[in-house]
Amino acid sequence: MPSTAPVIYRPDLPFVNRTGQFKEKMPTGTPRSRARGRQPPHHYYNFTNIKFPTDLSLKAFSPYYLDVSKDLRPFMVDPSPKGGPTTVTYGGSLDLLCRIPARSVVSVTMVAPSFTMHSFTQNQRQLFLQVQVNKARLEAPPGVRVPDDAYVAFVTMPSTAVLAPPGYYMLFVINGCIRSEGIWVHIQ
Repeated sequence: MPSTAPVIYRPDLPFVNRTGQFKEKMPTGTPRSRARGRQPPHHYYNFTNIKFPTDLSLKAFSPYYLDVSKDLRPFMVDPSPKGGPTTVTYGGSLDLLCRIPARSVVSVTMVAPSFTMHSFTQNQRQLFLQVQVNKARLEAPPGVRVPDDAYVAFVTMPSTAVLAPPGYYMLFVINGCIRSEGIWVHIQ
């Protein structure tokens, strides 16, 4: 069911209690979506000249902290989110070269991709990994330019398959409460 009065998450507000970081947007009669622009979700949806016409227009919504001009979101430089999966082993480590503007508390999570069956999401699993973050060294991998706000996150992978069964996971760097674009990791 579409939300006509969504709530905005505000990680920049002080944490007094969890409800203090959420702000309700003004109600509207048109459902909001994260789609761009105000157009039908699919160009083949045509409900003209029918008995019960339906408004399928959507309003664009994107959280303010994902705005590129604000530059708050962490970004993984190496391994790149555009590349293929990175293979890791149990108890092994992974070095992430990250760009972290306005550094806050940095954490790294690994999320198993879920699947839905009969409207129930199965296989939900999120792991908070051990991480140590240091200012980036000057010796970066060949062809990778080290930005001024670059850091290296030394991440320790889960030690057993009990915590993370073998397979593919999305790995995210989180700066404060703002998540980076994810990379795929294959743990085996």
